[in-house]
Amino acid sequence: MHTENYLSGPAQAVLEQVRRDYPVSLHGVGLSLGSAKGVDEAHLDRVARLAARIAPGLISEHLAWMAVDHAFLADLLPLPLTEESLAVVCRNVVRVQERLGRRILVENPSTYLQFAESTIPEPEFLAAMVARTGCGLLCDVNNIAVNSANHGWDPTAYLCALPAGAIGEYHLAGHSVREIAPGQILRIDTHDRPVDPAVWILFELALAVIGRRPTLIEWDTTVPPLAVPLAEATCAAGHLARMALEERDVHAA
Repeated sequence: MHTENYLSGPAQAVLEQVRRDYPVSLHGVGLSLGSAKGVDEAHLDRVARLAARIAPGLISEHLAWMAVDHAFLADLLPLPLTEESLAVVCRNVVRVQERLGRRILVENPSTYLQFAESTIPEPEFLAAMVARTGCGLLCDVNNIAVNSANHGWDPTAYLCALPAGAIGEYHLAGHSVREIAPGQILRIDTHDRPVDPAVWILFELALAVIGRRPTLIEWDTTVPPLAVPLAEATCAAGHLARMALEERDVHAA
């Protein structure tokens, strides 16, 4: 559930009804962990009250910034991967975890540019954040595929560089491919189509390297009939089931 959709009003009662029968993962888009001025305390209080009321199994946020002087922007914006940014993010993650009284998961971003100032490779930045704050990671496999294609990274090396023990959830999604100049392709994390075959392959690698985790199919624009995302979820469940069988066979041997 997107946290910000349930901060007030009758939607909270609906979420409580769901929570009686199903575990809930709260996935936020507004804490702005990359903001140099710090986390908006009023917003953090609202998130904390919701978490106390719902008792979610997982709480996650994005490695991004989206707020300036209490004004919230309509996007998850990237930040330069530097020691200064790392200190800002770690300070904000620690504050959020202190207020919530629990560990959060931080999602690796989807990005379409790289800052010239960046000095830390993205997976190393994430690993350092985990080591300094004790937070976990939400591994968005699609974002790894998108960034690797956009920036010329090795997606296998990226995935293998993540601290496996810190990963608490996977996200899978579709992305669009656009030619922004002759011969220049940009992949955009649009969540508006089936999971790309390359992402399924990377998901299989993640299961082999990291292991099984709760897995979400994201589809939140140009939403098709329910049968379509359900088929994607069934495919993900099949990958997880096959890995469970392989793990059982290894233990039996």
